[in-house]
Amino acid sequence: MTITRAPTGQAGVSLARQLLMWLLLPQLVLWMAGGVVTYRFAAGYANQAIDASLLQASRSLARQLKPIGNGLLIDFPKAAQDILEADPQDRLLYTVSSPPGQFILGNQALPPPPVQIPPRATAPQQAPTTHLLDTPYFYDGTMPPNNTHLQTLPEGQALRVVALYLSFGDGQAAPQTMLVQVARSSANREELARRILVDMLLPMSSLVLLMTLIVWLGIRAGLSPLVRLRQQVEGRAPTDLAPLQLASAPRELWSLATAINTLLAAVQNTVATQKRFIGDAAHQLRTPLAGLKSQTEIALQSATDPELRARLQRVHDSATRSAHLVNQLLTLARAEPESVMAQDRQQFDLQRMAQSVTAEWVPRALRLNIDLGMDQDADDDTTPPADSPVWIEANELLMREALSNLIDNALHYAGPGSQVTVLVRPSPLSPSTTQLEVVDNGPGIAPEDHDRVFERFVRATDTGEGCGLGLAIVKEIVERHAGRVTLFDAQPQGLGVRIELPMVQPQKPQHHP
Repeated sequence: MTITRAPTGQAGVSLARQLLMWLLLPQLVLWMAGGVVTYRFAAGYANQAIDASLLQASRSLARQLKPIGNGLLIDFPKAAQDILEADPQDRLLYTVSSPPGQFILGNQALPPPPVQIPPRATAPQQAPTTHLLDTPYFYDGTMPPNNTHLQTLPEGQALRVVALYLSFGDGQAAPQTMLVQVARSSANREELARRILVDMLLPMSSLVLLMTLIVWLGIRAGLSPLVRLRQQVEGRAPTDLAPLQLASAPRELWSLATAINTLLAAVQNTVATQKRFIGDAAHQLRTPLAGLKSQTEIALQSATDPELRARLQRVHDSATRSAHLVNQLLTLARAEPESVMAQDRQQFDLQRMAQSVTAEWVPRALRLNIDLGMDQDADDDTTPPADSPVWIEANELLMREALSNLIDNALHYAGPGSQVTVLVRPSPLSPSTTQLEVVDNGPGIAPEDHDRVFERFVRATDTGEGCGLGLAIVKEIVERHAGRVTLFDAQPQGLGVRIELPMVQPQKPQHHP
């Protein structure tokens, strides 16, 4: 069974990360937009508070100016001035001018109000100028240069200013206009706006972080069926075609699992059909081939014509090779992954099994004039005694088939007068691994062909009557038992085949009372 791997490539961004990004990115944008809107609201609230204090200060200052005839009486004691300038970090600046622009009192450096500015309230009486009387005008400005010695703020300092136009006169003279301006640095206003912004954004940030955590946990919980599906697929053997099991899953994932199960069922049906075809074909071929061999043997015994005997002998040899090929194909079908998974495995003694198989092949080796036996007295100390068991867990029938193929190959290609030795010993590189070797002193195989001869229908020599499946069957069986098979050059000449298999501890029999 050939397993085709999916084409390798760079994996994309995980689905969980994409969902998290698409959920959190709008939240981040909205959080930033909320911060901007919050700052503007905070600045507006701070302006309202400062504007209220400026308006109160301007009206208090206006009450200290009393009209007398065509003039003004300034009743502005030092105590009142100290109250206005009590805070050195946020000192009030004030200017009184009449007519507007002609300095009377305070700091003449305050910026004048704009000519066109919408009032906050309407007034029944309008001054000759474009400004309404007794209506506060709030605006932003900066400290101009070339100030008098009364300047308390640096040049360019941002200011929040209120301008109040008032009319004064005693009724006998024409009314005049007075401009009262009170200003305060914008630093405290901005600081207040920042504090409001921070006090509002900190809880919002905590909520965003908490929401992020909740969203992440929700994504993980929502994708958990997909993780379970991936674990079921990743942890499967290539021969496990059982349906995927999902107790509860979203509709989309359920559809995917159903599609995969349908595919697995189709593959399982195809494999089963192929196995039945191979088994039926091989069994159908065995009977006529066995009959053909029997008939040719009988014909050879009764034939007297040398030419006829030669033809019958060729027919008999062809039938023998065909029967051997059919047996090899059946063994290869049993060694396929799905067949190995379906067959039972048990613990058995590899040493005992090797002795039994070797004894079965001794009569044929004697007929071929080949010395076949097991090496119980090796030169190194790693070879266990003949009665020392070597336990492995495998399918004993397939392992016997693998060893039989190795011995059969050695008898085929070693040649008359050669020696074939079977050896079981622990691996010198790993104490938990055992080695099963079949070594002959025949002509051997060229080193460049050591890997190629494990392919199906590949032979490294023209001698013998093999079909090129023996070593392929051995490799298939050994690899399905988590083992490894290699070739090596025997000394002084010949070829060795080494099978490495994991050893296990024998299970103790359970005694029930």
